[in-house]
Parts: sequence; structure tokens; C-alpha cells
Amino acid sequence: MTTHTGGCHCGRIAFMVDGEIGSAYDCNCSMCLKRGGLLWFVPRETFTLTTPEADLGTYRFNTHRLTHHHCPACGIATFSEGVGPDGKPMAAINLRCLDGIDVDALTVVKIDGRSF
Repeated sequence: MTTHTGGCHCGRIAFMVDGEIGSAYDCNCSMCLKRGGLLWFVPRETFTLTTPEADLGTYRFNTHRLTHHHCPACGIATFSEGVGPDGKPMAAINLRCLDGIDVDALTVVKIDGRSF
């Protein structure tokens, strides 16, 4: 299993996540459309925040089922947390925040988040 590192632009938010990236998800909900991230959904236990949780900016909207995290200093949206369809905790990683990932080489799957 591969361990990926990532974080925001200024370095205030940093994390590690274990797993193999299969596909990138491009959601068209009002949040994702504006921030332009590509998402990778992983079990929450594979994700480790390596900087203080107190440094996270947090935003919730609509149904409040997802907790969207960003850096309050540089503004980068790094990851979100919630519960997956299987009822287990998950994290949605913004693949554009991972170190050394060529997002142009990934298979991108469109998600109609506006209909959720």
C-alpha cells in the first residue's frame, strides 16, 4: 500500500493517507464546482492529519453531512469528512493537494452532486 503526503499551499495543514488511487471524482455540487478539486474517497482510518486539528478551518452547508476542511491562512480546501454509503467514516481527499500526483494521468469520473 502506498502512503501519500499532502497539504495546503502554505503548509499549515498537512496529512498522510494510505491507499492506491483508482479514480478521481469531479463533483458538480455548488461547493466542488467553485473550488475545483478532484476527490479521492478513502476510509477515514487510512487518513492521518499530521498538523494540529485546531489549525483547520471548517465549513458545512446544505445537509451538514460533510465537514469540509480548509486552511484559514492560504484558503486551500484540503479534505472533507463524513460517512460513506456503507455507513463507515470516510475522508474525501482533494487530489490536487497530494504531493507528486499527476492529476492529468488519472481517470476522472463525473459525480452529479447537485442531485444529492
